[in-house]
Amino acid sequence: MRGIYTPVTKIRRQVFEKVAELAFSNDYSKVDDIPYEIIKGEVASYRESVFKERAIVAERIRLACGLSVRQADEHAPLSRDFNKAVACERVYEPPLVEVIPFACNACPETAYEVTNNCRNCLAHPCTSVCPVKAVSIVNGKSFIDKEKCVKCGRCAEACPYNAIVKYDRPCAAACGVDAIESDHLGRAQINHDKCVSCGQCLVHCPFAAISDKSQIFQLILALKSNNNVIAEIAPAFVGQFGPLATPNKVKAALLEIGFKDVYEVALGADAGAIAEAEHFLHAIPNEQPLLATSCCPSWSVMAKTLFPELAECVSGELTPMVATARMVKKDHPDAKVVFIGPCAAKKLEAFRRTVKSDVDFVITFEELMGIFAAKNIDFTQECGETVEDAAATGRGYGVAGGVADAIVSCIKKMDPEREVLVDRAEGLRNCRKMLTLAKAGKRNGYLLEGMACEGGCIGGAGTLQPLVKAAAQVKKFASESPYPNVMDKK
Repeated sequence: MRGIYTPVTKIRRQVFEKVAELAFSNDYSKVDDIPYEIIKGEVASYRESVFKERAIVAERIRLACGLSVRQADEHAPLSRDFNKAVACERVYEPPLVEVIPFACNACPETAYEVTNNCRNCLAHPCTSVCPVKAVSIVNGKSFIDKEKCVKCGRCAEACPYNAIVKYDRPCAAACGVDAIESDHLGRAQINHDKCVSCGQCLVHCPFAAISDKSQIFQLILALKSNNNVIAEIAPAFVGQFGPLATPNKVKAALLEIGFKDVYEVALGADAGAIAEAEHFLHAIPNEQPLLATSCCPSWSVMAKTLFPELAECVSGELTPMVATARMVKKDHPDAKVVFIGPCAAKKLEAFRRTVKSDVDFVITFEELMGIFAAKNIDFTQECGETVEDAAATGRGYGVAGGVADAIVSCIKKMDPEREVLVDRAEGLRNCRKMLTLAKAGKRNGYLLEGMACEGGCIGGAGTLQPLVKAAAQVKKFASESPYPNVMDKK
């Protein structure tokens, strides 16, 4: 549903905008009023009751303020716990991604269903191919016994009328590590021992029942306190805020809402491309069989967890977020650094012991859009700002294939004769297939690029635009750099 403006999209953005407005104000006592401002009147628009709609919005507000959801039988008005959000600068309590239980529609788990397309044909191939005899003819129509069905899909493949369809729970289908399970009432719940916080479940849930926690409230308090707060914005930002929001105007808007300066994370990507190129030339294949990129935290965690024998092959170089943050801290030792990007998992990366002193806040493009809306940012106005001249290779990190392309480009600069074998995958299920081949020794000598989200970073949980459109914008911005390769800057 990326790039489609749905009621789910509308509610998410309204929540971020209202929380941002609250944070910019000096009166936090009205937090309990926000659900009534978003869900007006007496007639429900989305669910069976306007009261349920407001209760769910209230939980989304809690999460947008960094607080945990409450249970349905727990009396917990927003204002009761809101002092926690006001008092805590970095307020996350794990887990990052949560299901709002009473918002979940308890969608059935994977199953095959017979539709009205069934014509009661004479051949009945569906009954013939079923290995466990779960398909029979009942009242002139194919019938699948769910108790017997092993979900192999052969009946669906054999049906000449496409009358049998596979039914997937959307959040579970989107989860590449099979972390979506069911509670005692059949509602989705997340197995956090498996979850890598990619956020794909939250953007694929049609009932807005899953959300991640946000730091926009705490960030705005930092901006209001006149701290030296500096933004670093990920390469995928180009085009995310609409056709009028050019890179220069986005920088001007960030300065207008209170940031003291803006850095391109593509600068850190440039540094990472050089480091990983040097690593590849030095270590592959003599010291290790392959090199896997590390800039996507969900991919990296999944690879190390599910394929521990390949853990040492995942690059230990700084991710672009961290490399850029250290550039900022070097220039501005007293600064608070805010990573603005497409990714939910970056929020957890920033809390790692080795990273939390570098990155102070993480927000997504969607959360930033809420701040822009709260401050009535006008992208039709001209501006005199310019962004740094990062290389095209670093700016290309936002699109699948861009990381590997940047590293290979640097390798060719260092050793033009070196042959570089590359494999890459988008989506964690595809990443697992790629790593299975690597585990079997079929990717020795390779550079592997893994991206948790379809399309790469432009498909992250915090993005706003369709993938094709976003990819075109990022590539266009990259082509405008005066440096095709970071090594051309030397």
